[in-house]
Amino acid sequence: MRRFMLAALLTASAASALAAQTPKEKLMTPPANATHFVVISEAGKHGDEWAWTMPDGSMAFRESILLRGLVFEQDEVVKVDAAGRPTSITIRGVTPSGDSGETFAIDKAIAKWKSPVDEGEAPAGNAVYNTFGGTFLSSSATVAPFYKAGGKGVDLLPSGHGTLEPSKTTLSVTGPAGPKTIRLYFLKGIGQSPQPAWLENNGKLFGFWGGLGLVPAGYEGNLKAIIAAQEAAIADLAPAIAKRLLTAESRKPILFRNVKIYDADNQKFVEGQNVVVANSKIQMVGTMMPKMTGDTRVIDGTGKTLVPGLWDSHMHMSDDFNALSEVAIGVTSIRNPGGSIELAQSQASRRIAGTLVDPEAFTSVIVDRKGPLAAQGSITVDSLDETLAAVRKIKAAGMTAVKFYTSMNPAWIPPAAKLAHELGLHVHGHIPAGMRTLDAVNAGYDEITHIYFATMQAMPDDVVAKSNTTLRMTGPGRYFKDVKFDAEPTRTVIKTLSEKKIAVDPTLVVVEGVLMANAGTVSPAYTAYVGTLPPATERGFKAGPIPLPEGTTRADTAASFKHMTEYVAAMRHAGVPIVAGTDGSGLELVRELELYVQGGMTPAEALATATIAAAHNVHVDNRTGSIVAGKEADLLLVDGDPEKNIGDLRHVDKVVLDGALLDGDALRKEAGFSGKPK
Repeated sequence: MRRFMLAALLTASAASALAAQTPKEKLMTPPANATHFVVISEAGKHGDEWAWTMPDGSMAFRESILLRGLVFEQDEVVKVDAAGRPTSITIRGVTPSGDSGETFAIDKAIAKWKSPVDEGEAPAGNAVYNTFGGTFLSSSATVAPFYKAGGKGVDLLPSGHGTLEPSKTTLSVTGPAGPKTIRLYFLKGIGQSPQPAWLENNGKLFGFWGGLGLVPAGYEGNLKAIIAAQEAAIADLAPAIAKRLLTAESRKPILFRNVKIYDADNQKFVEGQNVVVANSKIQMVGTMMPKMTGDTRVIDGTGKTLVPGLWDSHMHMSDDFNALSEVAIGVTSIRNPGGSIELAQSQASRRIAGTLVDPEAFTSVIVDRKGPLAAQGSITVDSLDETLAAVRKIKAAGMTAVKFYTSMNPAWIPPAAKLAHELGLHVHGHIPAGMRTLDAVNAGYDEITHIYFATMQAMPDDVVAKSNTTLRMTGPGRYFKDVKFDAEPTRTVIKTLSEKKIAVDPTLVVVEGVLMANAGTVSPAYTAYVGTLPPATERGFKAGPIPLPEGTTRADTAASFKHMTEYVAAMRHAGVPIVAGTDGSGLELVRELELYVQGGMTPAEALATATIAAAHNVHVDNRTGSIVAGKEADLLLVDGDPEKNIGDLRHVDKVVLDGALLDGDALRKEAGFSGKPK
């Protein structure tokens, strides 16, 4: 069953082209009587999907999506047996990642499949094939066996097991076909966390929400109600998890004895330290053995390292499940650079109340120009007045920053940034097409988001003009290898960013995923987690690079990517603030730090980007971000030595979240991991 969540559309990384793709003009045309669905977000419409029945009884689907300049044109034909199990599937077309061709068929009880990342065969049994790609609406063709199986669930191909479980949440929606009552279900076993879907009373798929929404045409007006009901239903699950983890025992004083610590303020590691935590604060750090009360929990730190709780400075928080996963990997604070105001407000209040296990979040809201290229989840604007109103709305909602996007009118940014600064808001984001790095700085940016926008000063005009397309990545992938840091214009870029203390949020793992991956091979960001997550999730880790423009080679992108890692280190050594972020699921954070080390930072320098530098970027380094007496107790105990191997940060032993001691194994279990990463 195709993943319900639409998160796969939020990045350009997926499968690479293995063969000549089927062009748009050769894809099927939906008949007049096809059922029409729309792909939407709160920013507006992003695409269309259709479903119809073919003369032989097969179900056909057609998808056409334009998302921030990324094009998805696919069709899919699914044949099912009497039980609703697919007996054959054919997917054709193109995504931003190239050819999406995929086939599945059962022949004499043997299932055979070929996707952009794998191929194989196995006894079909009663299993349901879970496609790697394809249209999102095709989930409606395969929901039946999950619905009928109930709590028993369904075996999956290539492997795994999935269940579709009903929640208590129902919702009345209205549209051209009249009122409908829909119920929220959770699909388990496909992703790390349960994936929500809305079904009608007869088990028919109505739609779903997961960063983007899919609903029948004419029912778009119900989106806000669907989002609110879904977030409330997920929030109802959080208190039970918090009760299991945030116990009275977890709040007792803690002594970490004889532990190596990371001194983030001085960017060095110090052996043989004792650290005391009580009343949500760090009470003592040093070699002296403190007097302990009878209820103090003593943690032997021999052979382990205590670091400040990690920061992910580019984490789009999707829901409470995502929040829990972040804590399980040692992240105690995030900067959410473009999220839902309502979800951010809800999670913040529930975190304070102790009913949600959640990193502290500093949330930006995206502002983008109205139109087909608008970012999903953004406040869309069509004039300077609307832009200024959006900035005021963000401030009034209690958010911390404004994030401008690639389709913005450059003329609106300077006055909007000026207002944002007057209101105490941070300004960052993508750089609109036609603008270069220093244009954004001069317009009022406090921070540049993504390394490729930090290269734009040196890119050819044709790349800059279309930096709201995948050229923002493939352009630097072709040309950046030849850029000299000590020559113009990059010398002035580095000097200016350093002097003005303009931060850079590189997300090198994004570039590695879209330019350097090999289809069928697990990306380096995820290799340590293989064997700890559902097979369908791990299959997604094998996605390949996006197709390269004519004249660009993999040798070009390899050299350019290596040079980008060196660029990050060069900027940091020149005094440019670097803050580590993932723009992914969060699992990629340690890989981001590994890339900084590969580029020329020491592990101590790299770790600063995910601790004290990140805290400083949002002006809270006076209370968190380093292990200092008097600061808030957000800590990570690592089983290993990240001074020697930065990758040891994945080995989470204990997490201290606002003073509460949480066991790594217990966190992983609650967050959907089946074991420890390698």
